[in-house]
This record gives sequence, C-alpha cells and structure tokens, in this order.
Amino acid sequence: MATTMHYGHSAPRLFGRERTLHAALGGRRGAETHRLNSADIILWRDKRASAAILGAATAAWGLFEVAEFHFLTLVCYAAMIGMLVFFIWTNASSFFNLPAPRIPETLLSERATRQAIQDGHRRLSRAVETLYDIACGRDIKMFILTVVSLYIASVIADCFSSLTLLYLVVLGTMTLPALYERYESEVDHLVARGVHDLRTHFADMDSGVLRKIPRGAGAAAAPK
Repeated sequence: MATTMHYGHSAPRLFGRERTLHAALGGRRGAETHRLNSADIILWRDKRASAAILGAATAAWGLFEVAEFHFLTLVCYAAMIGMLVFFIWTNASSFFNLPAPRIPETLLSERATRQAIQDGHRRLSRAVETLYDIACGRDIKMFILTVVSLYIASVIADCFSSLTLLYLVVLGTMTLPALYERYESEVDHLVARGVHDLRTHFADMDSGVLRKIPRGAGAAAAPK
C-alpha cells in the first residue's frame, strides 16, 4: 500500500526566519500593498513585472553574450530608435488626438535616486561589517566556512564570464525564491536534516582539530 509523506511546519524555517518569505524579502501589507516592491517581483505576485525583468535580462544576455553585440553599439541603436519613435509620436499626436509622450517621473525623481543610493550604501556597509567580524576570528567555524565559500565562488566565477554570472544571479533570484515558496515545507524539512548532519560533523571536527588551533588576543577575549 502506497503511503504519502506529508511535511508539517515542525521543521525550522530556512535561515531561522520567523516571518513569511514575502515579509522577509521586504513585502508590505495594508495601505502599502498597492505599491510595487521587490518581494512582489521576486515571488511573481506581479507576473507582468516579473516576466518583463526576466525577459529583459535574458534578452540582454543573449544580445551581449550570444550575439556578441557591443554595449556602446547597442546603446546607440536603442537611442536612435527611441528618438525616431518619439519624433513620429510627437508629430502624429496632433493629427490623431494622442497624448504627447512624456518621460516617466520615476527616472527623473531625485528622491527615488537618493533612496536607491542610500539603500545600496546601507547594504554594502552591512556586508563589510559582517566580513570584518568574521575576519577577526571570533567564530573560527564561520571564518573557515566563509573562506571556503569565497574560494568556491572564485572557482565558479572563473568558469563563466561576468555577464553570464550576473545573468545566472538574476535568473536564480527570479526563480529560486518562488520555487521555495511553493515547496517550502519540503525544502525546510530537507535543510533541517542536512544542517543536523553538518552540525554533527562540525562538532566532531571542533573537538578533534579546531580547539587545538591557537587564537589571537582579540579572539580569545571575545565572548563565546
């Protein structure tokens, strides 16, 4: 007799989060739900915007990486086509009673530009502070894991061009969170089992090897 395995919510959520995936990615509720945000795009709440971003990234990758277009050449062609369209539209609007084309206010908004720059600076500062804390050697396990992860990332980056790697990041961002949200219980269950096994192996290695490694004065003074 066939049995079906059901995964409940007893397993801890990925990355130890307590909020929903939508909220963890910056999703808004209440009066702000009408505003488009990154969580809605990544989790395909707005399918048109998500498909447009993924399609634009795929088209850019195909043009620059596959067709080997030069960036400046493509920009010039796009500018010429855009100016031609605006020229025809502007001159034809008076004959066909069409509204004249306008530049979107978002592109000219100083507030939106300043907010984007501040958000990028905040994320960069947080990343630098995290790497600094890890580099101090206060958590030897995290230090080793970070070094190994950076080495693996360098090996992967050496196998792809920068544009292909950037496209893979965009592709993963636009697909993996949505798939995880759909199969959240199953993924959390498998990750919980994997983390338990890794902790067991780390505990064995820590008791046998890592505790014998001498640490600096700053690391020794840090609280455990």
